[in-house]
Amino acid sequence: MARPRQFDETEAVTSATELFWRRGYHATSVRDLGDELKLTPSSLYRTFTDKHTLFLRALDHYRATESAEARQHLNAADRPVREALREWMLWLVGCPAGGKPGSGCFVVNTATELGTADEKVSRRTEAAFEVTRQDLRSALAGGRDRGELSADLDIDAAVELLFTTVLGLRVRERAGHDIERLTAAIDAAIRALGPAPAEPA
Repeated sequence: MARPRQFDETEAVTSATELFWRRGYHATSVRDLGDELKLTPSSLYRTFTDKHTLFLRALDHYRATESAEARQHLNAADRPVREALREWMLWLVGCPAGGKPGSGCFVVNTATELGTADEKVSRRTEAAFEVTRQDLRSALAGGRDRGELSADLDIDAAVELLFTTVLGLRVRERAGHDIERLTAAIDAAIRALGPAPAEPA
């Protein structure tokens, strides 16, 4: 009879996620993973096959946890859309999902490190980016329908503006730029949505 594994696989993936997030894919060795997860190389390979497979699971784990939390922060159904967008972007540069100062976003870090060279990774980063775009599109459309944004606002262009701003914010947070400068960029992006429609006389 095979001996049961003496560790929690979900906890191991969580620990691997935090390590890859801090150090990146190439800078994280199998030995680093073994030390972090407290696994021998043979146990690590037996459970996760190889470093790349574990990295994909870590990326999936991050997407599942961070995306769900981000969606809650961007929910603008019960508050003005500009307020929701501003609070969401401030949250994004405030180390969400258990990150540490200067850690940035695991998905953005991965996209900048690996680009499109790894198809399996690229599919995951692009899927994560599309979730963000769709959430932005939903928030902006809701704000326009409620009369908080101009009826002629170009939603698609506004989504790309805010999405690009968000990616830049995550890189700058990782680079250690101070929060006051990031907040100024956030406020400028919100103002770019245009003034609120005037109340009917």
